[in-house]
Amino acid sequence: MMLVTALIWASAFVAVRLAAPELGPVWLAAIRVTVGFLVLLPYALWRGLMWPSSPRQWWLILGMSLLNIVVPFGLIAWAGKSLEAGVLSLLMGTGPFLALIGSHFMTDDDRLTRRKLISVVLGMAGIVVVIGPSAVAGLGTASLQASLAALGASMCYVIAGLLVRRIHMPPLRLSCLALGLGTVALVPTALLLDPAPPIGLDGHIWAALIYLGAVPTGLAYILRFHLIRTIGYTRFSLTVNLIPVFGVGLGVLLLGEPLTPDLLVALALVLAGLFVASGGKAQSPSQDRSNG
Repeated sequence: MMLVTALIWASAFVAVRLAAPELGPVWLAAIRVTVGFLVLLPYALWRGLMWPSSPRQWWLILGMSLLNIVVPFGLIAWAGKSLEAGVLSLLMGTGPFLALIGSHFMTDDDRLTRRKLISVVLGMAGIVVVIGPSAVAGLGTASLQASLAALGASMCYVIAGLLVRRIHMPPLRLSCLALGLGTVALVPTALLLDPAPPIGLDGHIWAALIYLGAVPTGLAYILRFHLIRTIGYTRFSLTVNLIPVFGVGLGVLLLGEPLTPDLLVALALVLAGLFVASGGKAQSPSQDRSNG
């Protein structure tokens, strides 16, 4: 099930790559969030809806929804218009390194150690390789802008993860509420920017859209929380290491993307960094368990 979950998450980049050039980032994000919300809603209703207990909790959840759904989904969709699925998955796979840096400056109990610093250096080296020195030299190129958008989305996830630590709500119901808030924000925005909803798309684009919302955005949340309850968060977090591998592989197999030496080197560096980062002490049982 861990392998299936990692494969599902990685497949999101293939779906984004297929749909983004035809649909545009805002409508893609709006449809993805809406479908994901509709998938999670029955399960959340079955478990019993919960609401924030204070105005402060409402503000934290609104901020988390903005940084975990609205902004990153739009950035990923925009980056997917020009970046290959494998490159996109590699850039998004650097989130754990950004999290290590963010935790060092924004928390009191998760500082950078020598091991963590080595993992960050390896991960950042992978970013440089996959973006390419030539792209960095031309700061106005579309490829570099898309890469920075993907890294920006990854950073949004990091900040949102730090906010989640302050929110007192079971994770699955929190995810459903966040997706609902994201739907409320993105659908009117899409209608404002493009009043004509996309209806003339090819069947395979619609299939990619429905899959993106139903499986990587909706079903994957349920699998995630089931696995966390079953095997603990420490073991589950190893699935993150597999996402760049599956993302690159799916891009090659399904979209015919080239498997270049630079991509292989970047993949090796990112995986080495993730391997080093995962070599720390295990979390306590209280941190390992979660409920929906």
